[in-house]
Amino acid sequence: MTLDVSTQYGEVEVSDEVIATVAGVAALDCYGLVGMASRSQLKDGIAELLGRENWSRGIEVRTADDETEIDMHIIVSYGTKISEVAHNVQSKVKYTLNQMVGLQVTRVNIFVQGVRLVNED
Repeated sequence: MTLDVSTQYGEVEVSDEVIATVAGVAALDCYGLVGMASRSQLKDGIAELLGRENWSRGIEVRTADDETEIDMHIIVSYGTKISEVAHNVQSKVKYTLNQMVGLQVTRVNIFVQGVRLVNED
């Protein structure tokens, strides 16, 4: 599904893939977030850390009845408070999508798929 925006200059269609990419870029700006995890887990349950070129892979955008919901599968940094990281990601994604696309997101569901030790070297 796409987001349709009408302006005096014409129509703009924003795909779910673009919405997911904007959400992914916004989320990676949050402290304590290491990266996005794959939505499809490997057979042994290991979360696959996705590189920067795959910002939208751990994100699913659903739109129904004029409500937009986003599921994000993330990996957090060891030593951070998981609930705070999740809350910051939710707030940042909602704010960024509202400012950049004009989209009012009703829910941002966070699924923490793993914790990683990050080297500060």
